[in-house]
Amino acid sequence: MSQRTVKLEIRNMSKQFKNGDGVRDVNLAVYEGEFLTMLGPSGCGKTTILRAIGGFAEVDQGDILIDERSVSQLPPEKRPTAMVFQSYNLWSHMTIFDNLAFGLHIRKVPKKEIQRRTQEMLELVKMSGVEKKYPAQLSGGQQQRIAIARALLLQPSVLLLDEPFSALDAKIRSQMRAELKKIQEDLNITVVFVTHDQEEAMAISHRIVVMNKGVFEQIGTPTEIYDKPASQYVASFIGDMNFIKEPDGKILAVRPEAITLSKAGEGGKWSGYIRTIMVLGHYAEIVVQAGEQTIKIFQPRHISDTFSQNDPVSLSFDKYQVY
Repeated sequence: MSQRTVKLEIRNMSKQFKNGDGVRDVNLAVYEGEFLTMLGPSGCGKTTILRAIGGFAEVDQGDILIDERSVSQLPPEKRPTAMVFQSYNLWSHMTIFDNLAFGLHIRKVPKKEIQRRTQEMLELVKMSGVEKKYPAQLSGGQQQRIAIARALLLQPSVLLLDEPFSALDAKIRSQMRAELKKIQEDLNITVVFVTHDQEEAMAISHRIVVMNKGVFEQIGTPTEIYDKPASQYVASFIGDMNFIKEPDGKILAVRPEAITLSKAGEGGKWSGYIRTIMVLGHYAEIVVQAGEQTIKIFQPRHISDTFSQNDPVSLSFDKYQVY
């Protein structure tokens, strides 16, 4: 990524609210064609940063640059950004075509051009044929596709998405993020995406910014953050993790899939007994009681089938982090 053009840059940006929430001294570079996700719990400041980029929140200090041009003093409609909200924000009294065409009309795009671009965009989001319908006639997933299409029609330098799939059920959400990822790659657009869903962030991002109380805990690729979490907070926030106390007070962070399970006495530093075995399709989740600590382990079915509840076992850790 370091060899690529910086599309969006945030320099020493701060935005504080009266209740103490907000962000301080934010510095971030987002590259052209990058899908960057801001991940963290509610109130950590991720949406504040997104709204500041889009012009919906005025910053206290610092600067925001897009294509090397400061946009901090520009209103939302003058910025080369488009934002998709969680609530879709489609106009209920307008047809889908009119919803899509509205921004282009404002920009005085010729009618034939509007017709062509809206048709192409509907094909891109797999929604051809709904032009004459109204938002209420579409499902939540379909409405969100239209909201994304409307934003893309403005040809923004940076597309901003604020938890756009959180109101959808799990299956539709999974489909939508796969579609969004494909669109992003096909168009090579720069995306800043906000979510509290770590699985979603892992699935679609080039890089992830893990946030905690207004601070960047770690910035890295999904693989970097999963395999080498920079702090115990990141380790606990991304994926399943066992935190195992050593006698010297150190804490080992071990992924459930990075543990080798064997019969008692067959090696392994830790020993215990199996409390539960839950078969979850092609793998099983096994919980072992090791002294006062419970340890979660993921094992392939062909291995888990050789164990039973209350079996004495040994454990060895293939990979771990020390905190």
